[in-house]
Formats: sequence, C-alpha cells, structure tokens
Amino acid sequence: MAVNLVNVEAVSKVYGTRALLDGVSLGVSEGDRIGVVGRNGDGKTTLIRMIAKLEEADTGRVTHSGGLRLGVLTQHDSLDPAATVRHEVIGDLADHEWAGNAKIRDVLTGLFGGLDLPGFPQGLDTVIGPLSGGERRRIALAKLLIAEQDLIVLDEPTNHLDVEGIAWLAKHLQNRRSALVCVTHDRWFLDQVCTRMWDVQRGTVHEYEGGYSDYVFARAERERIAATEEVKRQNLMRKELAWLRRGAPARTSKPRYRIEAANELIADVPPPRDTSELMRFANARLGRTVFDLEDVTVTAGPKVLLKHLTWQLGPGDRIGLVGVNGAGKTSLLRALAEAAVTQGEKQPAAGRIAVGKTVRLAYLSQDVAELPPALRVLEAVQQVRDRVDLGKGREMTAGQLCEQFGFGKEKQWTPVGDLSGGERRRLQLLRLLMDEPNVLFLDEPTNDLDIETLTQLEDLLDGWPGSMVVISHDRFFIERTTDRTLALLGDATLRMLPRGIDEYLERRQRMIEASAAAAPAAPAPVKEKSAGDARAAKKELQKIERQLDKLSEKESSLHSRIAENATDFEKVAKLDAELRELATQREDLEMRWLELAEDA
Repeated sequence: MAVNLVNVEAVSKVYGTRALLDGVSLGVSEGDRIGVVGRNGDGKTTLIRMIAKLEEADTGRVTHSGGLRLGVLTQHDSLDPAATVRHEVIGDLADHEWAGNAKIRDVLTGLFGGLDLPGFPQGLDTVIGPLSGGERRRIALAKLLIAEQDLIVLDEPTNHLDVEGIAWLAKHLQNRRSALVCVTHDRWFLDQVCTRMWDVQRGTVHEYEGGYSDYVFARAERERIAATEEVKRQNLMRKELAWLRRGAPARTSKPRYRIEAANELIADVPPPRDTSELMRFANARLGRTVFDLEDVTVTAGPKVLLKHLTWQLGPGDRIGLVGVNGAGKTSLLRALAEAAVTQGEKQPAAGRIAVGKTVRLAYLSQDVAELPPALRVLEAVQQVRDRVDLGKGREMTAGQLCEQFGFGKEKQWTPVGDLSGGERRRLQLLRLLMDEPNVLFLDEPTNDLDIETLTQLEDLLDGWPGSMVVISHDRFFIERTTDRTLALLGDATLRMLPRGIDEYLERRQRMIEASAAAAPAAPAPVKEKSAGDARAAKKELQKIERQLDKLSEKESSLHSRIAENATDFEKVAKLDAELRELATQREDLEMRWLELAEDA
C-alpha cells in the first residue's frame, strides 16, 4: 500500500474579501503524479505553496510524513547571485565524480544541451548574477532534479524551455520514482506526465483520475450530469473534448469512466474548423499573394540565420514554426513584419520579400506593449475599435470580446496598471484582434495564459479567416490551431515536417547523436564545391533522411517484438543482434549525413 506523504485537512485561505481555498482536503501518496489546473488567480500556486509549507493556511492544517525529502521549484528562485552554476548545481563534487554520474549527465544535457553548458559564457563556471530569468530558472530546475526527493512540487516547470527541453523533462519525470505535484498550462506535458488531476475552481478542488485528456472527458461529463448553467464554458469544453476524442488514440490513457457518455456528448459537435470555408473567405480578404520569399537571407548582426530561403505564405495558411533557440524563428517573423509595415521597402540582407497589397498584419511579440496604467481595460480595447467582425457572420462588441478573454464586467473597469502579467498578455492579444487583421503572427502567445483562456483563444482562432504563423513551445497549442509545421533546425534552412513536432524531435535527436559521434574526429580540409556538387549533396541528403526514417520504424518494430517475446531468450538474442546491426547502419548513415551537410 502506498505511503501517504502529505495530508491537507480542511484548509482555507482568504486574501482580502476573497476565499481562494475553502475547506479543501487532499492527500499526496507515493507514486502520485498530480497535475494542478485552473484559471489564473483561482489559487493553484497558493495550494502548492501550502503543500510545500512555504505558506501558512488560515484554517486547517498540512502535515508531512516523517523525514519527507521535498524538492520545490517556485516561480522565483533562491539562487545565490554571487555563486557559479557549478556551485549551485553540482556543489563540491570533483569533475570525475559528477561526470561519472549518469543522472547528472542526463540533467545537464537535457536542460542545457551539453555537459559544457553551451550558451553560457563560461560554462559551469558562469556567475549566476548577470543571467536572464529563463537561464536562472533552468539552473534552479537542474539543481532540484539532480537531488533525491520523495516528492517534487513544480510551479510552471516548462516556462523558458523549448520543445526539446519540455520533451526531455516529461521523459525524465516519467522515469523518476518521486511523487509529483505540478502546476502548468502545458496540456501535452500534463498528458505525458500526470496520472491524476486537481482542478482548482472557486475555492474548491475537484479531483480526476488520468492525465489532461481524461480530465477533459470527465469534467465535461460531470458538468453535463450536473446540468451546469455556465453554457459558454461547457460549449468550449465540448469542443475541446471533440478535438481530443477525434485525435490519435495515444492522447489518452485507459479512460476511468464511461467513454460512451463522452461520445454521446460530442455526437453533434462539428470539426473545430471548416477549413474549406475559411480558405474561401481568406482568399476573398487577401487575394492570391500574402508573403512570397525568393532567395532570402536573414541575419542577426554578423550571424546568418537563414540563407537562400524561397517560401510562400498563402491565403488561409496556418503554420506552426518550431526550432532550436537562436535558429531565427523570431528574426524571420520580424523580417516579414518589417516588409509588410514598409510595403516592401524594407528588405532582408539578401533576396526579396513580396507582400500582398491587401495584407493587414497583427504581430503579437514576446514583449508586452506598455499602455497608460490609468487606462481601464475596456477603454484600452475601445481605443482600437468598438466592434469587430470575426467572419462567418460573427460580430462582437469590445465588451463581449473582453468577456470571452476572461475580463468580466467588473474586470473591464480595472486600471491597466493593476493587471497581472498574464492579464496584460491577454489584453495585448485582444487589442490586436480588434484591429481586424487578416494575417496573424503569434510569437509565444501562450506565455502567462491559463488553460481556460487558452481554450477560449483556440475557439476564437478556429473561426478566424486569414493566414497565421505561430511560434510556441506549447505543442498542444500548435497542433490545435495550425495545419502544417515548419522547422528551423539550426542549419540555416526551413523544412516542412509532414509528421509535425514528433518528426522535429526525431530529427533533432539524430543530429545531436551524429554530432556527438563526429566530435572527436579531426576536421576535414575545406575545399571549394561547385553548384553541381551542392545539388548532388542535397539530393543524397534527402535520400539518407528517408533511409534514417525507415531505420527508425524498423528499430521501433524490433523493440516491440523484443517486449512481446521477453520470456523467449533465444528469440530475444536474435532480435537484439538485428537491433545492433541497425544501430551500425544508422551510425554510418549519420556520419555520411554530416559529411554531405557541409557540401550542401
């Protein structure tokens, strides 16, 4: 029987006149992996801070089992600014000690991209003080994960991590024995890691079995049975439920309640988007040309981020853009935005960007636009427009759209200066949409937004007719709102990924493994290559990539067969030999890929 680690008994917490938590009783046991969701301001962070005994309850009590080893990641780290990364993360361990520890190597490689911490000025000996908030947060997370704990409490652990970092963290937590309580708005991460959900709403906490997908199913069913009056919220939940049920079977583990009820609930829900209708409307608003790029080179200072890029963003295209940090995702959007704002006069370092005459661009950058702090929320929206046409005959007033974005009637009269970071982000996006753009660039739009606001935003974008490019580390949001995925892999080229982010992660892993295998080799002498050589190299590169994909499929099949025949040692030995032979083939292909990449 699992040992109880934490007991929360009849806990209440009041701020001012508002009860964030009212008589909440919960428990955390060994092996629990709990995801905490709810609207911003409803008490998620307060709840986990009380579980960690970082904050006292007004009434009730929180008890820990004797000798509980607890690790906590808060939104504000307690790192010593005068210390080095080595001192905070590794402590007094000698190089041969920590380098021989598989867990430490895994954490450093997973969070920082290598044992020498590439990207940090002095590697492990970098002083923490001057580092950015995102870098400090990764250091705090690494310090926590290297230690041994019975229970880990994480508050937004995926913030400042890219798609690869989030995938690594999910796998790492899956393999740990520690219990886990985690607040995050990353729904893919919740589905991968959690086996129970806590939904914090209006002072109470509702418990659900399963990951995020199971939670969506169960909550929709609970609200249906309770005949809730919150029609808008229920409709959004039904729409997301339909999206999840129609997706890949792997989105959800074994459901723990009647799937028939969920299927009945969504029987009359149409697909999230009527793609053909939206494309027709987008063509009417945009014409044939949106952005045409021909032989474009994008730079950041002396660094070349993209070269010889020929690409077209057409009317109604919905693109998800992923890639390694520093590969040029934001720089590409800025280059397109500058060309649009100047009507094609501002051009990149080389090549040309043609902009359609009817393009009305809205660009949500990572920087929150500052507004006069005394301005009220509704006034800030009405400054742009009083009413907005959302297409397909839908029209909303500024007040109605404010409500859809979580600004109720009272909140609409709150001064901008009193809003939280997440609320300012919502207001920034709301003002952009009020201007009736027909092209949207969204750079990390999910930052600081809770899950309920994200579903509202996704619902709004479902019926939005226009072209859209989304940069995000939230793979659920990208898969939910876009139709195609493009990637920047750090080699100055833009690639289309038919299988989406899964394919991106596979490609990145192959590149990292190939790079590691080639690291000790002496550099080959540089020689001039003709245009014909480059074309031939590119052709062979594509052939090798197809071969590597086929090898991955064969390896997956062999792993499955080994698992199925685990008790047949003779068969397992034979399959293992085949697996080793494939690994040798993969290594040869990856080495050849590296050689050709230089020529191409």
